[in-house]
Amino acid sequence: MKTLTKLREVLETYQHLFVILLTLFLVGTSGWLMMGRTLRANASVWDILHVYLGLLAGIFSVTMLLINMMRGQWRQYFPYLVGDFTQLGNDVCGLMRGKLPQAGGRGLFSVVEGIGMLLFVAVSVTGLMWFLTQGSSEALNWRSYHHSLAHGFIVFMVIHALFAMSHLLDFIRR
Repeated sequence: MKTLTKLREVLETYQHLFVILLTLFLVGTSGWLMMGRTLRANASVWDILHVYLGLLAGIFSVTMLLINMMRGQWRQYFPYLVGDFTQLGNDVCGLMRGKLPQAGGRGLFSVVEGIGMLLFVAVSVTGLMWFLTQGSSEALNWRSYHHSLAHGFIVFMVIHALFAMSHLLDFIRR
């Protein structure tokens, strides 16, 4: 039991780093893939790594979402689900006036992080479905969904990185 507790603590501590490294690898090498309806018998190392590291990333996507939700942070990442638009509205109005939003709370940064977690899970689920249906006519549909959601996730990663840099810039200015 102690080993499982220690493993969970390590996972929670380094999960964000693992996710960053995995997603950068998966996105960075995705242009080298030659997969369609199925993983070929003579698949390249990039195809094989993408599939199996993608499955690992899928596990991280679910655990990251669950850990954040179990800690009661769902109201932080999804305040609009309970009709709370106050800080989000203030952040958007402030942004229009050139003021950077505050990190944390129930504002723009947190809402974007929540959307990113959902996108990550959706990319993972569609990748898993593509893997499970490989060889069938459905596989190409799941591949298409996977690609579309992956592009959305890439946009999220860029926005998330810009938000992180703006937060650091704001921190340095203080």
